[in-house]
Amino acid sequence: MNATNAGGVRRRSVEIVVPVYNEAHVLADSIGRLHAHLEESFPFPFRITIADNASTDATWSVATDLTLRLPHVHARRLEEKGRGRALKHVWSRSTADVVAYMDVDLSTGLEAFLPLVAPLLSGHSDLAIGSRLHRQSEVVRGAKREFVSRSYNLLLKAGLGARFSDAQCGFKAVRAEVFRALAPHIEDTAWFFDTELLVLAQRNGLRIHEVPVDWTDDPDSRVDIVRTAVDDLKGMGRMLRSTLTGRTRVPVPRRTSTPQVPAARMPSSPSALSTGANSHLEYAS
Repeated sequence: MNATNAGGVRRRSVEIVVPVYNEAHVLADSIGRLHAHLEESFPFPFRITIADNASTDATWSVATDLTLRLPHVHARRLEEKGRGRALKHVWSRSTADVVAYMDVDLSTGLEAFLPLVAPLLSGHSDLAIGSRLHRQSEVVRGAKREFVSRSYNLLLKAGLGARFSDAQCGFKAVRAEVFRALAPHIEDTAWFFDTELLVLAQRNGLRIHEVPVDWTDDPDSRVDIVRTAVDDLKGMGRMLRSTLTGRTRVPVPRRTSTPQVPAARMPSSPSALSTGANSHLEYAS
């Protein structure tokens, strides 16, 4: 990291991972929008990492081109599929203080990103999730997906005692040191990865912050709902067995206050927020 505040103290930073598989047709537009939004309105050093997990189209070519055109964009190529595998690979190696991810379709409104990561940067919370089931969220999606989502989260509450409201929203963040402690105990490499991370966090007394989001369903989504649901049920069974045998209890780092965060607080006006933004947004890996 090479970003410091006026007092010479290293400022806390965020790495945002965008896992992709065969997304060449939307990648440039989505990353361009995300990059522009963060440059204009995000008051902390950031890095965007495209995690290409075994794409067979032109995704990797588009990703490498973006790293040449946009100053805060990096790319990693994995030879095996799996969103969880991609996140675990990049997050475990990150030099940022907070690691996050979002889906490439940007279904979640980007205005929620700063509220998502701010409690982690300040030391208030350990993980943060966007919740489509929060009473203040505004969600546009079909009845089938709504039913599946609500049913899955009800099963998590009944079967695993989950206290978080939305396990599968593709909009999450975690303190990097917390993730490194939990990572060796996360077995899933696909869609259940999110749930496993959250259940482990809850079992170990970590604080999970929830943010209401504006979310619009992606009509081009290629997620196999039935297969994903079956895999999730298997994962729930495995997590229940782990809980009963005590294998979900792991040593985790505890929160500490971060006095340097107020130096990067939101300015009092939108114009002040964007002034000089490019002078402090990149960090060295």
